[in-house]
Amino acid sequence: MTQSAPPPVAPASTPEAAPPARHDPTGRLTAASMLGVLGVVYGDIGTSPLYALRASLLHFEAGGIERWEILGVLSLVFWSLMLTVTVKYVMVIMRADNRGEGGILALMALAMRSSTTRRGRWAVVLIGIVGAAMFFGDGVITPAISVLSAVEGLKVVNPVFEHAVVPISLALLIALFAVQFRGTHSIGYFFGPVCAVWFLVIGLLGAVQVVQHPEVLWALSPTYALQFFAFYHLEAFFAMGAVVLAVTGAEALYADMGHFGRRPIRVMWMVFVLPALALNYFGQGALLLSDPAAIENPFYLMAPEWFRVPLVILACAATVTASQALISGCYSIARQCVQLGLLPRLVVTHTSATEEGQIYLPQVNFALFVGVVVLVLEFKNSDSLAAAYGFAVTGTFIASSILAVLVLRRNFGWSMAAVIFVFAPLVMMDVMFFVATALKIPEGGYVPLLLGVLTAGLMVTWYQGRQLLFARFRQDSLPLSSFIARLPQSRTIRVPGIAIFMTGEKDFLPGALLHNLKHNKVLHERVLFVTVLNEDVPVVSDARRRDVTELAPNIHRVLLHYGFQESPNIPRELELLNAEGLIRFETMQASYFLGRETIVQAAVPKMWPWQQWLFRLLSRNSVPATEFFRIPSDRVVELGVRVAI
Repeated sequence: MTQSAPPPVAPASTPEAAPPARHDPTGRLTAASMLGVLGVVYGDIGTSPLYALRASLLHFEAGGIERWEILGVLSLVFWSLMLTVTVKYVMVIMRADNRGEGGILALMALAMRSSTTRRGRWAVVLIGIVGAAMFFGDGVITPAISVLSAVEGLKVVNPVFEHAVVPISLALLIALFAVQFRGTHSIGYFFGPVCAVWFLVIGLLGAVQVVQHPEVLWALSPTYALQFFAFYHLEAFFAMGAVVLAVTGAEALYADMGHFGRRPIRVMWMVFVLPALALNYFGQGALLLSDPAAIENPFYLMAPEWFRVPLVILACAATVTASQALISGCYSIARQCVQLGLLPRLVVTHTSATEEGQIYLPQVNFALFVGVVVLVLEFKNSDSLAAAYGFAVTGTFIASSILAVLVLRRNFGWSMAAVIFVFAPLVMMDVMFFVATALKIPEGGYVPLLLGVLTAGLMVTWYQGRQLLFARFRQDSLPLSSFIARLPQSRTIRVPGIAIFMTGEKDFLPGALLHNLKHNKVLHERVLFVTVLNEDVPVVSDARRRDVTELAPNIHRVLLHYGFQESPNIPRELELLNAEGLIRFETMQASYFLGRETIVQAAVPKMWPWQQWLFRLLSRNSVPATEFFRIPSDRVVELGVRVAI
């Protein structure tokens, strides 16, 4: 039996043997990087003022909103931005980079290095799976709520547009998903400038209101937030469930660190994005202090009447930008999941000839599109969808905090006292957000919960199934060293050509070779055993990419190392080895032998029946190894085998 799918993370990678970082973790502060940060990193959190403050106050609208309630909720929003975004992500978690890369899976890979036991590694993987599953839930909800909230500005312009909000929103979203196959390279140049104008405009709109009603600045004091909690007790959690909308997108600061470095992200947050957001939120609060009826839509009502139509157009452009950033993030996370053995092989299309990160995954795009359209048709407005939004985000927050504690304590040498001092209040806030959003499960929070459970169940099943397959392979297969030792005494006929056997276990004989000997009674003159090892680093340096060992005359073992942000290309690597003189490889003489497994239930199954069914379904629908490894289909020989697990 040969394993043609990429194996889980290779344990051979150690911190001592790790290659130098591909990215500069600090990053250079240039005009291009600063604009890129605005368009990619801050698109999601930058559009939160459209709905966050209004959603936070709607629960207390009955009987009129009092001054201290407005200041209390506004104080909660401000200090959530300061603690969750500024302290937790900008100042702390961004220190824990994985060779310059960030994100929940990069953090998981870091934590796995310091986990020495099988149970510990499985626990880390499970936390990473939950965080990634919640990220996919966020990727479905963000485009829906962002575009809906932007288009709803038309109702402020003229109530006649009320029935046009859903059709216009669907038209924008359909167009957005329809052009994904072209890649974001050509339209990416507009993302940064659009978001730069957006932050300038919302900051200016808020500043005008703050100047007119400066008493709103009292909300800078956390005492108003504490007073709000002291009065409402449990009911205050309903407000927290909406306040979390103000910090959605915080995970993007860490996830996109590999693209820009931490310095541009930190600088743009502190000197541009945070001031613009704070001014806008305080401006909305100032407007509500003077006119509580503005709760209808305080964001658009801050603008003068003549500017509302242009503001709607700008908001639509900004929300499309934010949606694109989340969609592209889902593509990257999905590919990382495949490389880490958490998802089956997926179609990955590279949309740029020069940038590795420009990818398009049609299966992921279709799944996101269906989910977004269903949400828009089901909820119809941003207020209803707001209840569903926060749950996915808070789940990712908690997963990131747990993994960050492990990484900073074990990998970066933080003392236990330092970890407790820093993370105790941050985790407490994450838990408060999670509990608050959990209270809204009946109102819509069930959507990300359902999406997260389904996605996590799928990933756990695939990971567990692959582990069982590899264990069965090692149990039933012959050690490669034994075969090589017996080969000189055998009378095996050697025929001209090159046979390339793909195997997931470098020390065991691939089943495809045994089946070839059994049925064809021959062995090729030159034999290559090729194993793809996925390591727990984002990118493997070219110096460590290829490892060749001569096992016998004209028989070589080739180990190809890839990071979780890379896509394998077997023929290209073999041609490079030929150019370096390490092996003899002629493309037209090569035949690739792969095994195609048929999964059947063992006498004593080690998976639940539903997991058996799901794993077989995923295996059947996985992208063929020839396409995933970019192997010419006319040079492939596939041999089937039944595997019982």
